[in-house]
Amino acid sequence: MKSLRLVLLLALGAVLLSSCTLVSPNAAPVHVPRSNVPLGLLNKTIPGTNQARVRFAHQPVYIVDATGRLAPSSRIVPSPPTLKSVLQQLLLGPSKIEASAGYTSALPTTLNLDSATVRNGVGYINLATPLDTLSVSQQLLAVGQLVLTADEAGATKGIVVQVLGVVQQLLTPNGRRLTLVSTKNFQSLLNG
Repeated sequence: MKSLRLVLLLALGAVLLSSCTLVSPNAAPVHVPRSNVPLGLLNKTIPGTNQARVRFAHQPVYIVDATGRLAPSSRIVPSPPTLKSVLQQLLLGPSKIEASAGYTSALPTTLNLDSATVRNGVGYINLATPLDTLSVSQQLLAVGQLVLTADEAGATKGIVVQVLGVVQQLLTPNGRRLTLVSTKNFQSLLNG
């Protein structure tokens, strides 16, 4: 009987304590003075670094819209944007909202980007696997996504795609295969 009374008393205490909080609720926001924010979290630079800053920029990437055409979509990348950082955002594919609206990507989700640089207006993209394993229509859209996105990232003269250092012949909408493709080759795939 003594142990039953003890268990009931502990249960009652637990119920009473579970209905309490240590922080009283406040219906209105409370202003916290800048002097009370710890660790330099309001500084213009990253705490614990040598005055480092991170700035971001909006950068367009091209994805496949619901009609099967290429359309720009905005992504946030560190500023100044590099070809590699922009292409990494492209390889992530459409956002959940874009996907629910029917947007897709022709680029395989397993595609690995080894490197991407711009030299003299030409983007050099080194991939781990070739794009010619895709169907013809997917190849065209995938290369279009790469070249149009790269153009926005500074590769204004076109792109050269390499797989493990070997330059690839890229399919264009007119049926030709070229090593250097530019946005003018893929204008016909744009929406609008």
